[in-house]
This record gives sequence, C-alpha cells and structure tokens, in this order.
Amino acid sequence: MKRRSSLALAAAVLSGLHGSRVAAQAWPAKPIKLIVGFPPGGGIDIVARNLQPGLQEALGQPVVIDYKPGAGGLLAATELVRTAADGYTLLVANIGPFVLTPLMKRSRPFEPTRDFTWIGQTSGSGFVAAVPAQHPAGTLKEFVEWARTHADKSSYASGGVGSITHLNGEMLNQAAGLKLVHVPYKGSAPAVQDLIGGQVQLLVDVASVLAPQIQAGKLRALYVTDPQRTAAFPAVPTAREAGYPALEATGWQGLVAPPGLPRELQMKVAAALKATLARPEVRQRFEQTGSKVIERGPDEFAAFVAAELQRWEPAIKASGATLD
Repeated sequence: MKRRSSLALAAAVLSGLHGSRVAAQAWPAKPIKLIVGFPPGGGIDIVARNLQPGLQEALGQPVVIDYKPGAGGLLAATELVRTAADGYTLLVANIGPFVLTPLMKRSRPFEPTRDFTWIGQTSGSGFVAAVPAQHPAGTLKEFVEWARTHADKSSYASGGVGSITHLNGEMLNQAAGLKLVHVPYKGSAPAVQDLIGGQVQLLVDVASVLAPQIQAGKLRALYVTDPQRTAAFPAVPTAREAGYPALEATGWQGLVAPPGLPRELQMKVAAALKATLARPEVRQRFEQTGSKVIERGPDEFAAFVAAELQRWEPAIKASGATLD
C-alpha cells in the first residue's frame, strides 16, 4: 500500500512538472497584461508605451497596458505579489515602490528582493526640477532664497507619497534647510497641471514628464539631478553646479513579474525584452524623452535592486522621511 502511495505521489509530481513544461512551451497563448501603477501621462506610462510595440512583435500576442494607480505605485506592486505566476501579468517597476517606499515603512507590504520575479532593467535617467514659468526664481539659489522668505506659499508636488518625486522634494528641504510643504498627487500628470497653474511651486520629476512643458515655455527648469548635464537640457546646471551636490539622484525602470514565475518563462520574457530594447526606434524614443536604455538581465537586475536598497537606506534615514 505504501509503495502504491509513493508511486502515486511521484506520478503526480512528474505530471505537474510535465504540465508546467507544456504550459511554458505553449506560452504565450493569449494577450499579456502590462501593469502601470500610475495614471496615464507619467514617466512610467511613457516607458510602457515605448516597450509595448516591440514586446508585442517579439511575443506574437497583444500587450495590453493596465493602469492601477495608487499610493505612488505601491498598490499595483502589492497586488502583483498575489497574482498568478503564469507569465501573463507583468509590471513596469521603478525605484519608488520597489526601493524607496519599503525603506520608508516600518511594516513592509513585501520584500522586493524576495517577493517578485525580476525580468530585466529597461532604462534609467536623472530628474529635472521645474517651477511655473511665472515664478520669480530663475535659478536654484534664487528659489531657495524665495522659499525662505515665502514660507507660507512654499510647496512642492509629487506623484504620490513614497515616490521618488516625494523624496526628491524632501532632499531639497534637508539640503537647503527649507520647509516646503509636500503636496502629493495620484501620479505626475495631475501634479504637472497644478504646477503650471501655480498651485504648487516645484516638482522634481523625470525629463519625459516635464520636458514638453518646459519646451513649451509653461515651466522653467532650475537644475538636473544627473552627475553631468543632460542632452535634453544642455543649458540647465546640475545640482552640484548649483551648489547642492546632495541632490544628485537617478531613477530606473524595468519589468517585473509575480513571485514564483518558472525560470523558463522568466527567460522567455527576458529574451523578448532584450529584443525590444535592441530596436533602434525604441532606443530613440527613450532618448527623446530624456532617458536612456540600460539593459540588465534577470539575475543582474535582481542584484542591482538589492544594491539599491542598501544604497538608499542611509539617505532615507538621514532625511527623516517616513510613511508610517
């Protein structure tokens, strides 16, 4: 009897493994959902749209962008942990919900290095600080002086509590000794609209979000957070040149899947991503939006995120920024 039970168990295990292999070989057999944890029009949405056509061609299936905004991307990331690991749900990851938010919370909703299947990094960029075109400050120094004498009118916008735009503002408060009031929005797009209207006075976000409005004369750039000046804003000084090296920061984006995705599927998605990023028009689209393609495969990307957690932890502790 024991022998029959053991044989039955072994047969069930082998059958399950065989079924997983068959499923992996047949994948993809239906459309793939690409989740964006922010509203349309923001930097992560732009990354998703840059990738969508190439992924569709590489995979031979429609790639449908699904917006799930909330809590600076944390809502979508938390839901992904509970999603089936079948290769049909991917998410555009970024530094906010996968590094900064977990470090700012005492009770973490997930462990980034453990609770996801990392597919690959896609891109990276620094940030640009912008004020309304009608603002009296034309430089970072002038903005700091203005904020000190107009404390009752000084605020900065962000794309959500715990986002990189939130931390960028807090870093300026710390570095310049300011008390800018944080005004969080449900993504960058509505924040930009209120910035243009003068309801808030500053936003430090990716160039892909702010460049069109800066080029149209609706916003004015004060500094970039890259170590060197950027091609998108060659006349705009770096934070270091403006006298505040502590404001240097860079962001990144990539693809992530639910935990437990079979290795075979992980590598298939990674191969499709690699083929997409190799397309000249995709690289050009990233460059046009002030970003650049940065390729890291699954294992390298996972190690990079682990290193990012270690790198940002001291800065976040020093800033005093918390989400609890």
